[in-house]
Order: sequence, then C-alpha cells, then structure tokens
Amino acid sequence: MTDATPTTANRTLRRLPNAAYRPREYLTEAEVDRLIEATRKRGRNGARDACAILLAYRHGLRAAELCQLRWSQIDLRHGRLHVNRAKGGIESVHPLHGPELRALRPLQGPSPYVFVTEKGTPATTAWFLRMIQRTGRAAKLPFPVHPHMLRHSTGYKLANDGHDTRSLAHYLGHRNLQSTARYTALAPDRFAKFWRD
Repeated sequence: MTDATPTTANRTLRRLPNAAYRPREYLTEAEVDRLIEATRKRGRNGARDACAILLAYRHGLRAAELCQLRWSQIDLRHGRLHVNRAKGGIESVHPLHGPELRALRPLQGPSPYVFVTEKGTPATTAWFLRMIQRTGRAAKLPFPVHPHMLRHSTGYKLANDGHDTRSLAHYLGHRNLQSTARYTALAPDRFAKFWRD
C-alpha cells in the first residue's frame, strides 16, 4: 500500500483509490465474527450494534437500508425479513435464522424503526459508519473498515459457498448481473473441480 494521504491538484481534493487505504473491500467470515464480538463488549448499546452488523452482513444490507429498517418488515414468528432495497434494487423476502432472531427480539420497543438511538430517534447512516469504524479498531482489524464492506462480504461469502450468480444477484437486489459478477470472479473455489487427480 502507498501513502494514504489525499492529494490536491488545482485546489481540488482528490481521494486516493481504495487500495491505498486497505488491501481488499470485503471481510472474511472470521473478521465479521471479530467485529460482532468486539461490539458486544463495548458499551450499553452492544446488543443493538452487534445486531446491526449481523443483519447487514447476513442480508447484504446497505447502510441506508439497515437504518430505515422497520419492525413492519420483520416477521419474528415465521422468521422472515422483507428487504426494501435502495438505489432501485429488487425487493425480496429473506429467511431469518436463529442468531438473527435472538439478536432482534431484545431490540423490540415502541419505535417503528428497528435501530434507534437512546432518545428513540431512528439511527442514521453516519452513526453506522462511526460505529463500524470504531468497532474495526476495537477488533484490531489490520485495515480500516466501512459499512459497505459488510455488503461485499455477503457477496464473497455466498459466492465462495457455491451459490449461482443469478440467485446471488436476487439476494443482493442487483438488477444487473454485472454488479454481482465481481463476487464470483474472485471466488477461490470456482476452479476447484476443473481437474481431478
């Protein structure tokens, strides 16, 4: 990696490419687990923050989708999450599994929003960004992290598990398969069965 200081040219601040800040744009499953564990240990909102990371990772949610998540989109009894995608993405219904259900139940309160501040107002994308950055440092990850890395992590994890590109595109709400192809292109197991010795 190079010096990560932004440059100025003609009085315009130019941000360096992402590769100057971090070696990759996704987290491994173990790194996500480290984030969740570090969050649980931090402060009185650890359960809320850990749940936010878990849902963002398991469902490939963008920060705005997570912060706008309402209880009316969640069916705890049948384990379903209705995902309203931002940026014109395809809406879908995802299954909720045990860890997600256990993380969500204690958060139920009077607000229509799932993730709220101590004052009861909806959480913001700025909160999610700061929380992820602080948690990445607390988890001692070797590079700075940001919320969208959780979405990329979802894509890489599911592609490495062998899910086909079209299913992956629907799960992430992509209308264009080219948006999803980046995850399958880097899947290390995609050539594993080409030769049998």
